[in-house]
Amino acid sequence: MKPYVRLDPSDTVVTATRPLEADTQIEGITVLTQIPTGHKVAMRPMPKGAEVRKYAQLIGYAATDIAPGDHVHTHNVEFRNTDVAYEYGTDLRPVAPAATPDTFMGYRRENGTVGTRNYIAVVTSVNCSATAARRIADAFGPEELAAYPNVDGVVAFVHGTGCGMAGSGDGFEALQRVMWGYARHPNHAGVLMVGLGCEMNQIDWLLEAYGLKQGPLFQTMNIQNVAGLRRTIETGIAKVRAMLPIANMALRTPCPASELKVALQCGGSDAWSGITANPALGYACDLLVAQGGTGVLAETPEIYGAEHLLTRRAADRTTGEKLVGLIRWWEDYTARNRGSMDNNPSPGNKKGGLTTILEKSLGAAAKGGTTPLNGVYKYAEPVTARGFTFMDSPGYDPASVTGQIAGGCNLVCFTTGRGSAFGSKPAPTIKVATNSTLYERMPEDMDVDTGLILSGAATVESKGREIYEMFLRVASGEMSKSEAQGLGDYEFVPWQIGAVM
Repeated sequence: MKPYVRLDPSDTVVTATRPLEADTQIEGITVLTQIPTGHKVAMRPMPKGAEVRKYAQLIGYAATDIAPGDHVHTHNVEFRNTDVAYEYGTDLRPVAPAATPDTFMGYRRENGTVGTRNYIAVVTSVNCSATAARRIADAFGPEELAAYPNVDGVVAFVHGTGCGMAGSGDGFEALQRVMWGYARHPNHAGVLMVGLGCEMNQIDWLLEAYGLKQGPLFQTMNIQNVAGLRRTIETGIAKVRAMLPIANMALRTPCPASELKVALQCGGSDAWSGITANPALGYACDLLVAQGGTGVLAETPEIYGAEHLLTRRAADRTTGEKLVGLIRWWEDYTARNRGSMDNNPSPGNKKGGLTTILEKSLGAAAKGGTTPLNGVYKYAEPVTARGFTFMDSPGYDPASVTGQIAGGCNLVCFTTGRGSAFGSKPAPTIKVATNSTLYERMPEDMDVDTGLILSGAATVESKGREIYEMFLRVASGEMSKSEAQGLGDYEFVPWQIGAVM
């Protein structure tokens, strides 16, 4: 394996594939100082203010004069807000339908949607009912569920908001969309909603706004009406126990891959994310789209600086302009809160070689593959378009995935370079390691090793195919590694937008 990777001839930097000592020679350039794995080396002079380029794109500006062979990172690169002339639909590549339709074994629901799991959900309207919901769900352990082999579990989805908020506006509407999305999710056979009774986020308002009807597999209750915590827990347990025999009647049947809706995620990213795992996931997304399925990219702050590449793939100008509108909202949001779009890269991201949000975003956007962008959605809004789509969300993984699942995603695929213990319910998470060192260090957490792309032992295409085939297996019931460890109960985090009152 070469000691460095050059991604494009126009790049002003290369990336070290192993630690480089001072005096190492790269294409006639002498490395001036020790360079950690994944970090960048200057390949040409960059005077102060000059563009620093990687992926044939701008990732920042030289904060000082940078000499060939210098270490290029946060100490000598500065961020500036993007300022580009957007193009719309100028890079549209037609999708060739797959020659052979693929299938998986899923749960076909009465409304026509398809689930990959069969849970009963206990959903809270407010933090005040969180304890009740958890105790209801905790009553159904392995012994209780042994008689219901087709039920994957009873899960409490609790959160820390629902009151002390405005009864209208972005924050309230986003929370209601999350509740509606989880109430109607195809991976849920039954749902019990638990509230307190006096909260701002009223369950009755949700039922009226979204036309939800109570029945054997959809029940609601409030602690104040039931007359206390203990009675609420007892009543809730009885309601779930009545749902179990009905939920257990669901059976897996062959379903087309077009019914898969996959959340495309990354977290704990490193310099290899945009070179190995994210392009491989992008290729898997292209394979899924060719089957008529849907990939949902999110984390708006983590496409900042790469959004111009997505607008070129927009199916129409309106779709592209919706994406740009989200970018403008985030610029204003961070400015109002005295932050910067460049606050997103975490200390771990930077240790892994990522310098600015622009560099991080260019790698993150690769998860979306190459097909047209067919839809742009609000946080937790139902994703109705097929193909490659985008959902507004923060870069914080639990909040972002919560929105994607609420939008209908029945699988999650999560790439990581630094390592992540993330998992999700009711949609299981597949985790993809960007480098083999991570894969070997966290074997109980990582499902796929794309570090083999660096060594030449695999290609983006072969690893993309492996990820896609894992979509089908996990959708059919095979447990991902995070799912086998029981992750997902505490990763339900609705995005809290606006003031807490």
